[in-house]
Amino acid sequence: MFNTKEEKVEEVKRISDLIEKYPTLGILDIAGTPSKQLQEIKRRLGEEVFITITKKSMLKLAIRNSRRENIHEVEKFIPLQPGLVFTKLDAFKFYLLVTRTKSLTFAKGGDVAGKNIEIKAGPTKLTPGPVIGELTKAGIAVGVEGGKIAVKKNVVVVKAGEKISQEVASALKKLGIATREIGLNVVALYTNGKIYGKDVLNLIGDPALNLLKEAFGKALNLSIAINYPTKENIGYLLAKAHNQAKFIESRIGD
Repeated sequence: MFNTKEEKVEEVKRISDLIEKYPTLGILDIAGTPSKQLQEIKRRLGEEVFITITKKSMLKLAIRNSRRENIHEVEKFIPLQPGLVFTKLDAFKFYLLVTRTKSLTFAKGGDVAGKNIEIKAGPTKLTPGPVIGELTKAGIAVGVEGGKIAVKKNVVVVKAGEKISQEVASALKKLGIATREIGLNVVALYTNGKIYGKDVLNLIGDPALNLLKEAFGKALNLSIAINYPTKENIGYLLAKAHNQAKFIESRIGD
């Protein structure tokens, strides 16, 4: 791949042209992503998104050749095995599209857990047999209840950031627990001179909405506590005043 000088020059030009053509550039980490899986992701995202793969050195040269505002800062986000995504969609709309096309499949031995993998206590659909030993070997305490295997207690079989062993991967599959996320690993998005890393991208969608709800709840409670009237809390303040008046009335009556 890109063995001759002419091939390298042509590849840098190809990436440079794409950078100039599309307003939104995404940096992907494709390490451990099979090509078949990547093709499936491309199909799900549709024609509005163009995905390509290149070498890290070629990408760096293309970025350095670009005159787009602040794009040189993208270099710090380039992983060892980069992929690129180009789109004319708004950056945040694109990322929402990416998150909505993700799906789960069964983990394989050697995969790294993105979060803690916990097995909950309770019945399974498995019948007793050699599988009991396999589950026990994976660190899962099991027994037999009503002719079926049951997990006796909650257990975290793999912590976030740890590798999933072959024994655990096999146990998860037998239990029907899919933990491996299939989707694009977008590490950064560049658009209109601005770069958004994982810390910002992970807030897009429900996480941001949940934070807003939490902030609103705290602000509402504070305004009620200090008796600061607003359109949102006036009902609570009136109820609070009514209850206080009734309490004072009862005390006077005593």
